[in-house]
Amino acid sequence: MLKGYGPVILEGAWLTLQLALSAMALAIVLGLIGVALRLSPVRWLARLGDLYSTVIRGIPDLVLILLIFYGGQDVINRLAPLLGYDDYIDVSPLAAGIGTLGFIFGAYLSETFRGAFLGIPRGQAEAGAAYGMSSRQVFFRIMVPQMIRLAIPGFTNNWLVLTKATALISVVGLQDMMFKAKQAADATREPFTFFLAVAALYLVLTSVSLLALKYLEKRYSVGVRAAEL
Repeated sequence: MLKGYGPVILEGAWLTLQLALSAMALAIVLGLIGVALRLSPVRWLARLGDLYSTVIRGIPDLVLILLIFYGGQDVINRLAPLLGYDDYIDVSPLAAGIGTLGFIFGAYLSETFRGAFLGIPRGQAEAGAAYGMSSRQVFFRIMVPQMIRLAIPGFTNNWLVLTKATALISVVGLQDMMFKAKQAADATREPFTFFLAVAALYLVLTSVSLLALKYLEKRYSVGVRAAEL
């Protein structure tokens, strides 16, 4: 059916999964940093966090991918000689993809985390402060664990969108399953067959992700349900 291109496309699917997982890990870190800035009592930090979230969410993903891949590589090679490194630095499509998608979805997750943090009763942070905990300890030991349960639905949506957005990285040369499928389609002149196979693989990936995240949401809600009953 796939005329011998099946293993090649599956190899590309594995690269797609690596890209998605690595980019989401980076996005979580940037999302937490972003929400910490946005909720900061220091005004200029809060404005910086708002600027990051607003600007990045307002620019199409493909435009940002091209800007960061080509523009970022140019900036790196302009700065490298100033640091004593004269060789040309070639940023790999995978590294660029991880950095770009992580940067983009960090902005989306900062909004998701912000909504989750605002859903936590204010008395929780006040109680932590009353026990002598620092702001950093209150944030990571009290707020973040409670925020996770409230953020899972929004996180799920962002993960699904990020997973599908990985297909855009093929435009900068990443040999993911979309790139491999296009090569196979060009060679055999049967684009429908290979793009349908890629669509099925994306559907499998997102379906498995939904099941895993729904299970995680139920696990985090067990104590809450018990308390409500």
